[in-house]
Formats: sequence, C-alpha cells, structure tokens
Amino acid sequence: CVILDVQAACQDTTVTQELLKEGFHRDLLVKVELGVVEADAGGCAVAARTRLPPGIYVDPYELASLQRHNLTKAVLIPDVIDVEAPEYLATDLLVLLYLEPDPRCSRCFRAALPVHGRYHRPAEDSEEALVVLKSPEVLVCCCDNRLSAECWKPVEVEAPCLGKDDVPCQWYSVTHKPASEELILQIPVGLRQHSSLVCVVTLLVTVLCSSLILAAVCKYGHFS
Repeated sequence: CVILDVQAACQDTTVTQELLKEGFHRDLLVKVELGVVEADAGGCAVAARTRLPPGIYVDPYELASLQRHNLTKAVLIPDVIDVEAPEYLATDLLVLLYLEPDPRCSRCFRAALPVHGRYHRPAEDSEEALVVLKSPEVLVCCCDNRLSAECWKPVEVEAPCLGKDDVPCQWYSVTHKPASEELILQIPVGLRQHSSLVCVVTLLVTVLCSSLILAAVCKYGHFS
C-alpha cells in the first residue's frame, strides 16, 4: 500500500505541449504543473528537455535574438544547426527549454519556443508529412532541496540552474503524466506524380525569364 501511495503521489506532475500558429513556422508552447514540491515552487528552476525530430528545427540566430531580449531561454544540443538542410539529411535536436513561472498558479510554469518545419521529400499519396513530437522530460532544480526522494531522481544536465550564477548544478527528473502522449505537426509536401510537371514548368519559366533579361540587356545596355 505504501508503494502504491508513493507512485500515486509521484504522478501528480503534468506536462502539456501545444503548437501555435499555422504553416511551417510555429511556436511550441510547453506548460508544466508540479505536484510533488512542497508548498510552492517559487525557489525552483524548471526546464523541459525535449528531442526534436529531423522534420523540425530551432533557428539558433532567432533564438539568440529572443534571448537577448529576455523573451525565452533555451540551450540547443548541438548548438550548430544547418537551417537549410532538408528533413532526410538532418538529425535530431536536443533542446533544454527553461520555463517561466505562471503568475496564475504557484506550481505552474510555461514557455514558448519558435520551431520551423524542414523541406520533406515529395510523397506518393499524401499532401502532408507527419512530424511526431514526444512528450518532454520535466527537470527541476530547487535551492533548498524540497524534492521528494521517492519521486525525483538526479540526472546529468550540462546546463546552469537559473538564479544560481549560471554555474552547473544538480538537476532532478520526475516521471510525469502527459496530457497527450504525442503532438503531431502536419507539414505540407508535394506529390511525387507532379515531379515531371514541376520540372517542365520550372524550365519554361527559367528560359522565359532569361530571355527577357537578355533582351533588356541587348536593348538598353551600353557596350563600349
């Protein structure tokens, strides 16, 4: 009975994620409600560690601009990202997203991260590619060690705990209950049977534009 009670108590932390906006450029909103921290979580730093699949990426230059304006805080692993690579040449991206306290709830934290869809190969019979986002891992670092040993376990995180002079510290992970197991992003793709038509139209447009440019140069150009 004691084991069951401990397991039930450790399932109180919940995490939800939501994709805002439409199209290739979205905002990933992550919300966490802690349930195993005594009193309130005002003295804790909370982060969500998530692995983004090759179908989406975070623009490091955009992220740096947002961090300079204190609009978000995140660590990318690796920190060098090819934003031009298509989905089939890209790799997974590990993101540690620091969450901000929600003023409406003492145990609630949230943050948004801009993500972008990559180019996908044309499909056979569908005009959409599905990118699946797994539920993130919730990490917590508290200043006064109020974490329950039954619910939290130490984890290795090469990142500072905010508010502690940006030095590496001990993070803890909890087994949470996500509101939904997966979040699916639908990215528009072309159909493979249209490849020939696209190639022909592209070639004709290229020839037409080149001819117009050449005609303009011959008519208005000044040759010495």
